[in-house]
Amino acid sequence: MGMLSEFKTFAMRGNVVDLAVGVVIGAAFGKIVTSLVDKIIMPPIGLLIGGIDFSRLAWVLKPATIGADGKEIPAVVIGYGDFLNTLVQFIIVAFAIFLVVKAINRLAPKKEAAPAATPEDVLLLREIRDSLKR
Repeated sequence: MGMLSEFKTFAMRGNVVDLAVGVVIGAAFGKIVTSLVDKIIMPPIGLLIGGIDFSRLAWVLKPATIGADGKEIPAVVIGYGDFLNTLVQFIIVAFAIFLVVKAINRLAPKKEAAPAATPEDVLLLREIRDSLKR
């Protein structure tokens, strides 16, 4: 089997195609959630807190300076506001996935427990018991 036909067999498996579709849908869903958090959820929260734009929140460790050669040396900052936005996005995505999985589990047919196979030693002991009863 040539490498090309082997790759074709691999790529056309159901799981690989399902995974690819899931990644594309997940990327689109991620953009939707990012927009939801950045444009709809965080502005009212920032307004309630006092007009704060969370995406601009940062701790300045070292302010920007002008070097000896006249070039600007950028500031060193920790952008915790972007981290807060990303954290809210993660919580929304995780909750949405939780709801989807919960709905799928509810719709999926419940598997009945397969009867446990009786070990051979138990079967042998039952045969002995039955033969002693006769």
